[in-house]
Amino acid sequence: MTIYAHITEFADLPVVDFDPARLPDVAPDAVAWRLSLTDFPTRDGDFADLVERFLAAVDPAKVTALIVGDWGEAYEESAPVELVAGLAPRLAGLKALFMGEMVSEQSEISWITQADPAPLLTAYPGLEILRIRGATQGLTLTPTRHTALRELAIEAGGLPGHVVRAIGECDLPALAHLELWLGTDQYGGDTTVEDLAPILGGERLPSLRSLGLRNAEIADRVAVAVAGAPVVARLRELDLSLGVLSDEGAAALLAGQPLTHLRRLDLHHHYLSAEMADRLVAELPGVELDLSDVQPSDQDDDRYIAVSE
Repeated sequence: MTIYAHITEFADLPVVDFDPARLPDVAPDAVAWRLSLTDFPTRDGDFADLVERFLAAVDPAKVTALIVGDWGEAYEESAPVELVAGLAPRLAGLKALFMGEMVSEQSEISWITQADPAPLLTAYPGLEILRIRGATQGLTLTPTRHTALRELAIEAGGLPGHVVRAIGECDLPALAHLELWLGTDQYGGDTTVEDLAPILGGERLPSLRSLGLRNAEIADRVAVAVAGAPVVARLRELDLSLGVLSDEGAAALLAGQPLTHLRRLDLHHHYLSAEMADRLVAELPGVELDLSDVQPSDQDDDRYIAVSE
């Protein structure tokens, strides 16, 4: 499956596309603004020009949520990290940023050329939400400390292990939600459970309450690691959805540490048998379970993650 539709909400705000020809009558902080060159081009087709027109049309100091869509030839040109970082004095109130929110018509998820987001974290010490789409091309991460970040998500058809290891080296004391789409090795997803060990240990993530290890070809191995992970005891939400989780992984979850303290366990898009699904429901009373999007469980060689190309 590929991504066909744009998001309609971000940071608990409705998404509004910035159209240079028509400015909606909304307060700058009442919406999440999406800037996309392919949807709303400027005369010369330059993303920096689109950004300047946006900053001239709204009060930038009041903008709290920004979505960077297609910056132009995103399959070749790196994400405009330095450009957005340089806007920090003007976007003084920015709390949420989504870098690379594109549908497949603009760029397949594994074609999006990303860059190291560390300069964004340095430039915006008050940033609370950072979401990135695309990791196969160009994504790196310099380990950093950020005391305000509450949510970090990386959506990928394949997440490189070096990025996961770097996250484990970051110091993010306020991070409550971490979401990683591990993907498949066909698109650069070479992350191993060993790479996840610092995250699952939880020592550098004291505030973590929601963990998503999604879209994983290695979902069963991840489930085995999660079953004994120290961080799980303080989670409220665990998300292993979109991957190729089978009865083997689900059995490991049930055989490991108790999970009845969870508020929610998301396993949708899975390869579980009906018997294992029933067992999960019976053994996890009070836990909100998402077992939707059942995939055929009798074809081991024809299992696929939900989001790739």
